[in-house]
Amino acid sequence: MRRPALLLFDLDGVLAHYEHAPRLRALAERTGASEAAVAEALFESGLEREADLGRIDTNGVLVTLGERLGVPVSLDDCLAARAAAMRANDAVLALASAAARRARLAILTNNGLMLRDHFETICPPLAPLFAGRVFCSAQFGLAKPEPELFRRCLAQLGVAPEEALFFDDKPDNAKGARRAGLRAHTYRDEAGLRAHLVAHDLLEP
Repeated sequence: MRRPALLLFDLDGVLAHYEHAPRLRALAERTGASEAAVAEALFESGLEREADLGRIDTNGVLVTLGERLGVPVSLDDCLAARAAAMRANDAVLALASAAARRARLAILTNNGLMLRDHFETICPPLAPLFAGRVFCSAQFGLAKPEPELFRRCLAQLGVAPEEALFFDDKPDNAKGARRAGLRAHTYRDEAGLRAHLVAHDLLEP
């Protein structure tokens, strides 16, 4: 099996553990709003989804969120909340670091531009390995599992689809990658990831 030139990772659920509750709690504490109000304003309203699709930029999110909550919401508020929701998956990070000796690494995530532009603040442990190679759905106006999203991301990286290997915790996203011509696997645990990396000659057996 030919070794991939690029190893492309999903973020939340693969490279990082993500929990929704701490994000709601942090935003509620920083704004004085209730967690229910934050959930309604940011998630249930579709605001986060609009940001993920690039239909509203970071400043627009802050302004809209502030209007809905009735209090100013700062960039620091949103960054702190996003950081509180995630922590690096150390086991996966170690495997990615080892595989980086044999292939380039990048991230493709369904997220708004705030995450790309402030990645080092939001998840510092991942920044050294992925700096400059964090791609968000918002910059393409498409979200996984759309095959065209993968094609556009790889075009920016200068990598042909057949030269890329993608990992995502959602099976539909892995299927979308395959439809775009990538090799792709559904991430379930460290052992499975390691086995796939070995099979693709990205790690020693």
